[in-house]
Amino acid sequence: MKTKITQKELVIEYLKKHPKKDIPHPEIVDWVVSEYKNRTGKVFRDPDRQIRQLHQSGFLIKVKKGVYRYDPDFVSNPELEDFTEEQKRIILKRDGYRCVICGKGLRDGVELHVDHIKPKDKGGKATIENGQTLCSTHNFRKKNYKQTETGKKMFIRLYEAAKAIGDKETMDFCAQILEVFEKNGVNGHIEWKR
Repeated sequence: MKTKITQKELVIEYLKKHPKKDIPHPEIVDWVVSEYKNRTGKVFRDPDRQIRQLHQSGFLIKVKKGVYRYDPDFVSNPELEDFTEEQKRIILKRDGYRCVICGKGLRDGVELHVDHIKPKDKGGKATIENGQTLCSTHNFRKKNYKQTETGKKMFIRLYEAAKAIGDKETMDFCAQILEVFEKNGVNGHIEWKR
């Protein structure tokens, strides 16, 4: 007799069997597709959607592209991951009420946000050390372009600008930073040419 189980329940079952383990996306997909077919006799059409929804709801931590972690402690205490009003005041004051990227503040007419340096969906905690002040523009960019991608692209642009005017000192500085990205395999999909 075939059992009745939802696709979401099956993904959760697999994750709960592997708590606090970094699990590659294909490993989850292969198991749930096979297990769903065995238990229900039906085809699991879109396991990616279920994984994505669990991540977006805060049930799963996205460790890096294509790798997830289920941490029961993180899931059971998601409210602890938001900054308190007191923490926000401390972080804003520490950062001089200015965006740590562009230096603009309220006097410049920008809205300020207190942001998690390591994002909540990657296990970032609501601590003073993990907080930073960003203007709304840079907070939006960080969320949409990922902070390391934004940083690497910024240094590539600066390198190119320095190269155009023959500023060897700035070129060397940017090259050193970009070499660190390459050495550590960070954002290798963004190409930099000397």
